[in-house]
Amino acid sequence: MELAYYSDYAVRLVNSEEPARNKDTLTSVDAVRALFGGNASAARRATDADVTRFRSVRARLRAVFEAADGGDETLAVDLLNSLLMEFPVSPQISGHGTRKEDGRPDWHMHLADHPSNATAGYAAIASMGLAFHLTEHGADRLGLCQAAPCRNAYLDTSTNRSRRYCSDRCATRANVAAYRARKRLETDRSASTGRTAETSQESTTAADR
Repeated sequence: MELAYYSDYAVRLVNSEEPARNKDTLTSVDAVRALFGGNASAARRATDADVTRFRSVRARLRAVFEAADGGDETLAVDLLNSLLMEFPVSPQISGHGTRKEDGRPDWHMHLADHPSNATAGYAAIASMGLAFHLTEHGADRLGLCQAAPCRNAYLDTSTNRSRRYCSDRCATRANVAAYRARKRLETDRSASTGRTAETSQESTTAADR
């Protein structure tokens, strides 16, 4: 499993809540387990107590994205380092399957966690994955969706650092809203120009009298 994969753990957890919409899907142990995706063995460790603990880690991870999105790289790094110190992992070489070209083991780096609970394990790999993404691509690659009121987290992997939205749906919604705003402005300007012309004509007529 590639290290970049682990950064998605952070995004999934942060996006389990949409504060602006007053929505929170992290309300049960089943919701906690769902965040682990295909890591069934880790998910089975989750208990009801992890719901509250996951919410606490979620708030801290969102703070990292908020700092990065606001241009404060130092704060983003400090917040992430705090998580890394509290939830450490052990990098290990792992191999699943074989390479097609030569049949040798497909070795890759794996983050082995040694948690006291499910939250500690999830927080460890989410924080480390996010740290790898930040150091490899830059803090400005950690963003929050610009399609209000969404503000979901995303990882910008575009070639020109141009991503602004968490999904195609939000991008489309924002573009439609911007188009409608431009049309309203054009309409208002046309109406204003028409009123100005009418006023000018009335003034000219009055002067002729």
